Amino acid sequence: MVNSNLSLRKWLMAITFISATKQSFSALELQRQMGISRYQTVFDLYHKIRVIMGKRNDEYSLENMVEYDKGFVTKVTDAQQKSDPSRRPGSHQKAIPAVMAESTVREDFKTGGLTKNCSYFKMKKIENLKATTAEKLIINLLDKDIVLQTDESTTYSKFEDFIDVHVKEISGTKESKFNLKWAHMAISNFKSDLRKYRMVSEGKLQNYLDEFCYKLNREYFW
Repeated sequence: MVNSNLSLRKWLMAITFISATKQSFSALELQRQMGISRYQTVFDLYHKIRVIMGKRNDEYSLENMVEYDKGFVTKVTDAQQKSDPSRRPGSHQKAIPAVMAESTVREDFKTGGLTKNCSYFKMKKIENLKATTAEKLIINLLDKDIVLQTDESTTYSKFEDFIDVHVKEISGTKESKFNLKWAHMAISNFKSDLRKYRMVSEGKLQNYLDEFCYKLNREYFW
């Protein structure tokens, strides 16, 4: 809000509109609700609020049992990236969000079987699928004393060096779908959420992840 040409009232209106709903909406819709004439003003305001949401997300720590997986989402790139012959065909259209979900196995009293409840999430854009990238993320964001659940990708082969217990499941199996239930849900719902925007640049993708994760963390509070 410092050095902003917008009044405090406008800032508070925007924060209320954005944070009071479970669903995200476009800057164009926020512009309509607030009655601001310039779209760029609202676009910049929205992203500043998303950055603040990301800072709040960073204060959460994930403990005990954590699911980890990544996904691919469509992004907008510039002409230079699209014409780069060193990139694999089609790769210029995809960005990679990594998802970490704190979850706990519990008994389902209705069925008598097992189910999983979730608590907090973290979602970060990663630059590539290299093992060193995933390892750096795990070291920086997760405590060593956790049980980490992933698929059997070779990218995760050295996770045992950084955490106490690493549980790996073959992708697509019943065990994998159970152990990575909430990470898969977050990726799927984030992809659906992005469809409401006309375009998402890779440079702004973390902001969209921050807003989505901020609201997700409040939807699944215990």
